[in-house]
Amino acid sequence: MRVLGIDPGLRNLGWGLIDMEGSRLSHVANGIIHSQGDDLALRLLSLFSALTEVVARYAPDAAAVEQTFVNKDAVATLKLGQARGIALLVPAQAGLTVGEYAPNAVKKAVVGVGHADKGQVAHMVRFQLPGVDLAGPDAADALAIAICHAHHLQSAGRMERAIRGAA
Repeated sequence: MRVLGIDPGLRNLGWGLIDMEGSRLSHVANGIIHSQGDDLALRLLSLFSALTEVVARYAPDAAAVEQTFVNKDAVATLKLGQARGIALLVPAQAGLTVGEYAPNAVKKAVVGVGHADKGQVAHMVRFQLPGVDLAGPDAADALAIAICHAHHLQSAGRMERAIRGAA
């Protein structure tokens, strides 16, 4: 199963793809989409177009997006929410189920600590995906989101098999 992780951002949207075979994870690709344009509508359109190309090129089976945290700057939070809308829309439009995870849940799944810093996340992504060449911190975060979703899917599959086995 191929899993796409997306770290939404209006300026920089990170994406990362992993393949999952049983409990084995392997890196497929990662990158950062830099929005283009001077106004919000053009920037959102550029994110939409580029992310649509990523989905078409790599054909993921599942996707996951990081949830937005609210900060003191309401305008920045709203803009991030709009970029997050693009991150949810593109995989849904491709027919994918999209998981959503809080930043602390992603960090806990990948690092083991919910308040890990970006450096720790990148280190553990490199550890879990040997040989990966990270496009940057946003791509590392996107791969962490994909890893978190893969763990969630593995756990859900084990639970489903246990329930079927008990019946």
